[in-house]
Amino acid sequence: MDMDQLLHYQKKLAYEYDSWDTYEALQSPDTTLVVVDGRSAAAYAKEAIPGAINLPHREISQQSTAHLDKSKIYVCYCDGIGCNASTKTALKLMTLGFQVRELMGGLDWWIRDGYATQGAEARPGTEVVCGC
Repeated sequence: MDMDQLLHYQKKLAYEYDSWDTYEALQSPDTTLVVVDGRSAAAYAKEAIPGAINLPHREISQQSTAHLDKSKIYVCYCDGIGCNASTKTALKLMTLGFQVRELMGGLDWWIRDGYATQGAEARPGTEVVCGC
C-alpha cells in the first residue's frame, strides 16, 4: 500500500465535502455546519444554496466574523471549479481560527446534483430542510 496516497485521500476527505455530505449534514437537528457563500453580495442575491450566509472573501476580517461561532464547521463555496472564491474564503476563515471545509464543485455541482437554490434566479430541486 502506498502510504503517501493513503494520506492524500484521508486529507482530501478531511478538507472537502460534496453536495450530498453537505445536504445530509444540514438535515440534522444538531448540525454543526454553516454554509458560506464566498462570492459577492450580487452573486449571492442572484442564486445561492438555501440557508447559506454570504461572506464575500474580500470582506472577511476579524470584525466581519466576530458574530460567528468558532465551534461550527464552515463549508465554503463559490460558483464551481472555475472559481477560487471558496478557497480564498476557507483560507481567510481558517487564519481567523475557524474550522473550514470546501464544497467540491460549488454551486454548479449543487445544482447538478439536483438540490434547490434560493434567490432571484432560484431553481427547484430537492429542498434543504435545515435541522439547525
